[in-house]
Amino acid sequence: MHTVRQPAVAGAFYPGQAGPLASSVASLLAAARAELSDSVALPPPKVLIVPHAGYIYSGPMAARAYVQLDSVRDTIRRVVLLGPVHRVPVRGLALPGSEAFATPLGEIEIDQEALAALKPLRQVGVSAAAHALEHSLEVQLPFLQSVLGSFKLLPLAVGDASPGEVAQVLETLWGGPETLIVISSDLSHYLPYRAAQNIDNETVERILALEGQLTHEQACGGTPINGLLIAARRRHLQPQLLGLCNSGDTAGDKQRVVGYAAITFTEPAHVTH
Repeated sequence: MHTVRQPAVAGAFYPGQAGPLASSVASLLAAARAELSDSVALPPPKVLIVPHAGYIYSGPMAARAYVQLDSVRDTIRRVVLLGPVHRVPVRGLALPGSEAFATPLGEIEIDQEALAALKPLRQVGVSAAAHALEHSLEVQLPFLQSVLGSFKLLPLAVGDASPGEVAQVLETLWGGPETLIVISSDLSHYLPYRAAQNIDNETVERILALEGQLTHEQACGGTPINGLLIAARRRHLQPQLLGLCNSGDTAGDKQRVVGYAAITFTEPAHVTH
């Protein structure tokens, strides 16, 4: 039986119908391309850190990350997607147990080859419940469907895991230019505007310095980010901030804001696969 994880936040975090959703994402990407048109072209990303709120809040910042994939649209064949659990706690990292993820834009096949590579890792389990209502992974999918050609997905909901356990998973799935890693994370939550700016600036500085040990108060995806930073140091990745804002800059009030950053990590130029 073909099992498909159905969208849980379509119509809430983003438009629930294919036409309006495609149009919304296209508009966000076009605006991001215009904003970044004067900046220096960066090498294609190996890893992206992308926010995961409703599109009216974090969509413009997410788009800044995803337009970095324009030049590798047909190169990337696998997306390894990690995001924190918000509703169902899990130990380690959880696979969904389904064969595809659906959005209003269509289905994305789960990468069975990548899944098999994780079999020996004890920190990786299966939890359909952890994925069923989780938005942190789902909101990335329409962007990926819009900017990439044909690709397969390896989605992992990250719960109570050590940075080393996350890093081991990333190393196992690292691959070559055909593999993109996406870490889904917002930054600080529900602080006044200025306080959030101060904390988020400090958090971003630590990420750009490849310094881990972020708390969940600094980033809800702190666990996958900390694991990424171990792998990034080992592999001499070069991070670049694409943008930083919060919900007070987009569609929210300034009393209780959520922070959003878009960060790209590129491999050293001498790396060959």
